[in-house]
Amino acid sequence: MTNIKDIALAALEDLKGKDIVALDVSEMSDVMDTLVICTGTSNRQVKSLADNVVEEGKKAGARPIGVEGKEQGEWVLVDYGDLVVHVMLAEVRSFYDLEKLWSMTPTGRQ
Repeated sequence: MTNIKDIALAALEDLKGKDIVALDVSEMSDVMDTLVICTGTSNRQVKSLADNVVEEGKKAGARPIGVEGKEQGEWVLVDYGDLVVHVMLAEVRSFYDLEKLWSMTPTGRQ
């Protein structure tokens, strides 16, 4: 099976996702290793990007644990366990600034 991270990144690139970032968060999280963040230009594109990640993953034999937020299409989360994909509208991504949040070292950890 191909790496689900590579599959997700290719699926996002295929549908012209913007500002795609993959963060290694394995040192900061016990629940996931990689966080992928991508911007969609409209609610429809956000949903389509997330759907494409799920579909391409299924073709490779990987099924998500869960998909959240598809109804609104402002922020869709696709959870594969070790990999979590966030597809967001630009204003939502800017507001939550996950890149900055996940770059901070948690207190109490060295």
